[in-house]
Parts: sequence; structure tokens; C-alpha cells
Amino acid sequence: MRTTYSSATVRLYYLSDADGGGAATTLFYGPLNEALAIAEQQPQDVQDGLFLATDNDVVAYLDLIEG
Repeated sequence: MRTTYSSATVRLYYLSDADGGGAATTLFYGPLNEALAIAEQQPQDVQDGLFLATDNDVVAYLDLIEG
């Protein structure tokens, strides 16, 4: 993710893998540090489907925290 400073504006969303293609549900739109705190509070099965999007990149939440 190219934009990584803590106050970068991001969209935190959950991408379900439901039948029929799934859907993206926005959980939060705001500073990266707040998005990470919200993501951390989600159950593991939800964390598996979380993504963070900036104006120039998208990254899976688990890839970001593990990398």
C-alpha cells in the first residue's frame, strides 16, 4: 500500500464471498489508524475478508498487518 501514514484517508470494507459473487460492505471511511483499530476488533472470519483502499491502492488487511 503506497499511502501508509497514520492519518491517510482510507476505506475499510468487508468483501464477502457469498454465493452470487459476494458484496463489498464499507465499515469505515477515515484515518488509517482508526480503520486499523476497527479492523482489529472484528472477528477472525470477518478479518479474513477486510480490505483497505486509499486513493491509489488496495490491500488486504491481513496482508498489511503481517507484512
